[in-house]
Amino acid sequence: MADHSRIDDLRRRVQKDPASIAFAQLAEEYRRAGRHQEAVDVCRAGLDLHPGYLSARVTLGRALIGVNALDAALAELELVLKSAPENLAAIRGLAEIHHRQGALAQALAQYRAALALARNDPDLQQTIAELAPQVEPPPARPAPATQGAPSLAKPAAATQASPPPAPALIEHVEAVERFEDIAARGQALHVIAILEQWLDAIHVARAQVRA
Repeated sequence: MADHSRIDDLRRRVQKDPASIAFAQLAEEYRRAGRHQEAVDVCRAGLDLHPGYLSARVTLGRALIGVNALDAALAELELVLKSAPENLAAIRGLAEIHHRQGALAQALAQYRAALALARNDPDLQQTIAELAPQVEPPPARPAPATQGAPSLAKPAAATQASPPPAPALIEHVEAVERFEDIAARGQALHVIAILEQWLDAIHVARAQVRA
C-alpha cells in the first residue's frame, strides 16, 4: 500500500515546481495505490517536459494497463524497449498486455524473457508453468518398445509335412501314367509294323529272284 504522506509530499513538490522530475515518483506512487488515471495524467504532464525519462514512460505504460488502454500502453512500453531492451518492468508490462489480448504465444515469450532477467522469480515461474501448456503441445510419447525383434521363422503349420494328395489328384496321376503306358505300347506296335513291312518286302524280293 502506498504511503499517503509520501504522495502528499511529492504532489506539493510537483505543484511548486511543475518542471521537477519528482513527477515520475508521484506517478509511480499513484499507480501502486491503484489510482491509475491520476498516474497517467501526472506522467503525461511530466513527459511533455521530460520526454526521454524512461522510468516515467514505464510507469505511464503500466498505468495505462490499469485503465485498460492496452494499445496505448503497448506503444509506450515498446518505445521504452527500443532504448532499453532489458528493462524488466517494461518486458513484464508487455507480457501482461499480450496475455490480456489473448496473444498467448507472444505473452509466453515475454514472460520467459523477463524470467531470464529475474531468475527464480516465483510469480513468473508460476505464470509460465500455467501458460506454456496452452501454447505448446505436449511432447510426443515414444512408441512402446516391442517385445524383441519380429520372428522370421515360418509358422509351425508351414513346416509340417504336406498333407496326402486328394483322391482327385491321385486319379489324375494314375491317368497320366496310363496315358504314358499307352503311348509306349503304341510306339512298340509301330516299330513291329515297320519290321513286318520289311519282312514282307524281303519275301517279295526272294520270290522275284526265284522266279
